[in-house]
Amino acid sequence: MSLHPVLIAGQWRAAHATGSFRSENPATGETLPGEFPISAWADCDAALTAAAEAAPRLRAAGPAKLAQFLTRFAERIEARKAELVEMAHAESGLAKAPRLAEVELPRTTGQLRQGAAAALEGSWALPTIDTKVNIRSLLAPLGPVWVFGPNNFPFAFNSVAGGDFVAAIAAGNPVIAKANSSHPGTTRLLAEEAFAAVGETGLPPATVQLIYRTGHADGERLVADPRTGATGYTGSRSAGLKLKAAADAAGKPIYLELSSVNPVLILPGALAERGAKLAEEFAGSSLLGTGQFCTNPSLVVLVAGEATEQFIAAVKAKFETAAPTPLLSSAVARALAASVTTLQSAGAHLVTGGQAVAAPGYRFCNTLLRVSGDEFLAAPEKLQTEAFGNAALFVVVRDAAQMATLLEHLEGNLTGGFYSDTRGSDDALYAELEPLLRPRVGRLLNDKMPTGVAVSPAMHHGGPFPSTGHPGFTAVGIPASLRRFAQLQCYDNVRAARLPAALQDKSPNGQMWRLIDGQWTQRDIG
Repeated sequence: MSLHPVLIAGQWRAAHATGSFRSENPATGETLPGEFPISAWADCDAALTAAAEAAPRLRAAGPAKLAQFLTRFAERIEARKAELVEMAHAESGLAKAPRLAEVELPRTTGQLRQGAAAALEGSWALPTIDTKVNIRSLLAPLGPVWVFGPNNFPFAFNSVAGGDFVAAIAAGNPVIAKANSSHPGTTRLLAEEAFAAVGETGLPPATVQLIYRTGHADGERLVADPRTGATGYTGSRSAGLKLKAAADAAGKPIYLELSSVNPVLILPGALAERGAKLAEEFAGSSLLGTGQFCTNPSLVVLVAGEATEQFIAAVKAKFETAAPTPLLSSAVARALAASVTTLQSAGAHLVTGGQAVAAPGYRFCNTLLRVSGDEFLAAPEKLQTEAFGNAALFVVVRDAAQMATLLEHLEGNLTGGFYSDTRGSDDALYAELEPLLRPRVGRLLNDKMPTGVAVSPAMHHGGPFPSTGHPGFTAVGIPASLRRFAQLQCYDNVRAARLPAALQDKSPNGQMWRLIDGQWTQRDIG
């Protein structure tokens, strides 16, 4: 069987392959048609050369062209919706409706259009002008961006259509997409539409390129290459940290989303007020999408007592009643089993589940574990192992004081939250605990499960290490997400006609917000 071609330098061409792989249907375990190449360094090298040559041309194309491309790409995705949904369903096991067709694909096209609007309006670049000394600065494209997409969002975080892709393109950079091995066919279809949109809008052909897989050594080499501007990566902590070490050694920016257990603290008053409702809400959130969300609430902290035991019993019943849905791949199933074993070896007690389902495809029993506060504090690092999938750990502490001590041992997370009594009985305890949790999470929630990430300008999808590689950046939320893929450029006494449009005295569009002599304004200078 011939291998699918890679997209390099404006051509679909045969890869310099060192091997090949095929995707699987995780719901059945069957191997899917189509074979994809594992590229040698020659492909990476060629893609980098083409992207480096395209970068100045892409910058010269201007924001209107970037916006036109992103908008046209969204339209082309919508026109091919049925085929994309079928392919993503086959490769991921995720439901065609509502998940793929009605939620994730519209989110993806919505992100593309938001990126187009941000590129066109321009305020994301934070243009800053000091007229007294004639110094001006803004954020500008930094060059080729590698995007490594995750396995759990075949559209919205896809390496050739998702959030990192949108941010990099809207900021003016060419993208080299490294497909996720769980959905190469979906990525190929999206790349076809992206490349067609590149041609229709007259952007450089190497604006978008696609490689399906590389060896680990080449992955570390490409993030550190002098031609690379930056890398966006979402995936496992172990692989991400190896890439980070290579990029850091070369002084190259790399933005990582790695792992998160997303602690939820359910305070005593909340349990007394609405424990049964919270059990239903937690079970629904924990098992949604087989728990394969980076914001899945997989660590729950409760104070010992009868209400807590009733809550745990109610969750156990719901976990045992719900049929396990497919995991994304055999690799995810193996990793989940290994994580559950790690938690048990660290002292966690099995409440229910804990083993694979004996059925076609890749399924794992809905799994609930528990430890005491003392047991957690004896092995906090191992008991914060991310069990990516339909598993959760309950930590039952002695009292509020031990809950506070536990928070001091938490690693960085994408999210964390509290459930408290709406009548106010938990307010004093909340005031004591919130300052301990707040610096350990990127997004703080109240009375809401963290599953799901709204595509809002105010959203922060990031957090302290090890949830990400840097706590100051977000992977979701335009315009902030664009700023990861930009460099700050300063112009000192540069002649007016030589300045970028955003820094000239006259605003390029009348909409861009610029900081002029300490005041944010949309006006022209003078």
